[in-house]
Amino acid sequence: MALKQKLTYDDYAALPDDAKRYEVLAGELYVVPAPNLSHQGVAKRLFRTLDRFFEGNNLGEVFFAPLDVILGPHDVAEPDILVVIDPSQFSTRGIEGPPALVVEILSPSNRTHDLITKARRYLALGIQHYWIVDPDAHRLTCQQAAGDRWVVVAEGRDNDRVCDPAWPDLAIDLADLWRRGRWSPST
Repeated sequence: MALKQKLTYDDYAALPDDAKRYEVLAGELYVVPAPNLSHQGVAKRLFRTLDRFFEGNNLGEVFFAPLDVILGPHDVAEPDILVVIDPSQFSTRGIEGPPALVVEILSPSNRTHDLITKARRYLALGIQHYWIVDPDAHRLTCQQAAGDRWVVVAEGRDNDRVCDPAWPDLAIDLADLWRRGRWSPST
């Protein structure tokens, strides 16, 4: 019986530059499809809100994919949006260790990957705050690590205003996330 080798960051870094997006989670390689237009519109609007709050108040820096987040020897993720509070996490490779906040925006092609695979790895690797944005359901779920599980600490949908207790002065107006951009497709 052949032993399966877990991939490392070095294996990840040696992947071909073929315009595909990859992640390594628990040593397994995943090809991540490009996000759709709806996903990108929501990501852009949420990024702006988080950027104004975290960087505007000198609390941390906000980034968006693609950016390598090296969570361990066998885990390299590409969260949609992330917040880094500790400047010692910045390296030439990307972000080293768990960001203060990771946000994943669901698309039909990544739903299970984000809700199950990534959620489990993020929890196991020390991420404390994990937000899930579901553009189809118009829902934001803010979760916090509590031992071996995620606990919902704030949630909203449609036109609600959501505040994660970790950052009580940060309010996410969901209606702003769902609004269609001027250049959005009509169907």
